[in-house]
Amino acid sequence: MWSDSEMDNSRSPGVAGGPKLVVVAGPTAVGKSDLSLGLARALDAEIVNADSMQLYKGMDIGTAKLPESEREGIEHHLLDIWSIADEANVSEYQRLARAQIKAIHARDKSALLVGGSGLYINAVIDNLDFPGTDPELREQLYAELESVGPEPLYDRLKERDPKAAESMEPNNARRIIRALEVIQITGQPYTAKLPRADRHFDCTVIGLRRDRGDLDGRIERRIDQMWRDGLLDEIAELREQGLDAAPTASKALGYAQGAAQLRGELAEEAAKIETATATRRFARRQLSWFNRDPKMTWLDVSDESGERTVGELLELALGVVDQREQTP
Repeated sequence: MWSDSEMDNSRSPGVAGGPKLVVVAGPTAVGKSDLSLGLARALDAEIVNADSMQLYKGMDIGTAKLPESEREGIEHHLLDIWSIADEANVSEYQRLARAQIKAIHARDKSALLVGGSGLYINAVIDNLDFPGTDPELREQLYAELESVGPEPLYDRLKERDPKAAESMEPNNARRIIRALEVIQITGQPYTAKLPRADRHFDCTVIGLRRDRGDLDGRIERRIDQMWRDGLLDEIAELREQGLDAAPTASKALGYAQGAAQLRGELAEEAAKIETATATRRFARRQLSWFNRDPKMTWLDVSDESGERTVGELLELALGVVDQREQTP
């Protein structure tokens, strides 16, 4: 477990008239970047990334990382901080993001936490702690994975914590192993360590969602654009840096399929279809995760009646922030 000093449970500012923390969450391709830029201008805020794959250096096209030229001079933090050789580490991200938010508030500016990685967002804003690791146990689990594959490990997780298994893909070996490790270390279900309702920060949490068909179409168009923008060239360069052996980055949506295309295992159209299918599933899981938060205010970017403009959405979001601050 993290010590009290590592967790640093002191509350942040965020009261009316002072520096704010606003979270903009939602599934991939929903339109978070456009809204976050508008909010940052309106609130005099800096943006803290909460997309787990945008933490990696060189993973730009496939993660829809906003180019610096399109950031409108607004400071963006926690982009490109990890090498692709690094394994995802939510507890380290928690430490870095909380420190960044406090530094932004110390400059008397507001902070926007923006992204679609639900666990990373909750790790920052909720009182969520993380068990340590057991290297010997983890080595045993990975040896078992090498011997029998992920399916028996996933079946074991379903027996021990069905709710945790439901939130994971059966072939996501890294997450399955981590869940089994936590269960073994703590003697509790993995879901017992998921976010509680009490906040670490006083904040406004806004969720964006779209009509399902609209979101699916945006995902497919984004993937086509990624290939046109040179995703395969980006992947080829990352493979020279060790992408194929990277514990987390190699499994990222688009990168796994693009690498398989470069290895001759998938044709281009098959790689794009597989990426789109996996991304749609991922978007559903993102929405399911965010729906657990009773304190989130949802804004519909599009529905059966059509799509809101960025200006209309910004006005609604600012209304949510104002109402949140006026609520005792």
